[in-house]
Amino acid sequence: MRYWLFKSEASTWSWDQQVARGEEGEQWDGVRNYQARNNMRAMKLGDQGFFYHSQDEKAVVGIVEVCAEAHPDSTTDDPRWECVDIKAVRPMPNPVTLAMCKSDARLTDMVLVNNTRLSVQPVTEAEWKIVCDLGGL
Repeated sequence: MRYWLFKSEASTWSWDQQVARGEEGEQWDGVRNYQARNNMRAMKLGDQGFFYHSQDEKAVVGIVEVCAEAHPDSTTDDPRWECVDIKAVRPMPNPVTLAMCKSDARLTDMVLVNNTRLSVQPVTEAEWKIVCDLGGL
């Protein structure tokens, strides 16, 4: 299993909206960055990810699971863009903020700490465990 981080503005697509989609999940559409798209192409069923609210909150607020591998993004006719489907697994008991990640020396190499603009990014197993621990899991 691999680990990822999915960023969304809460005003565009929130954790609560993700949870409301239930087991069916929702496609992670609208991504128009080649690196983020390539990250989604590398995802497999069952991979897990952090659901991150960007903008105001800037925090990991939940855990999601990939429930459909890369497929054409239904929000465009451009065949270059693909997406995966994700479903909510559990909320993060204590949201883990960007400031917390930046202040933890163990996370200095985390993509989130170094490239806050990338909307879909990999997370190492070690980083996954640290963020889960910081969040109370």
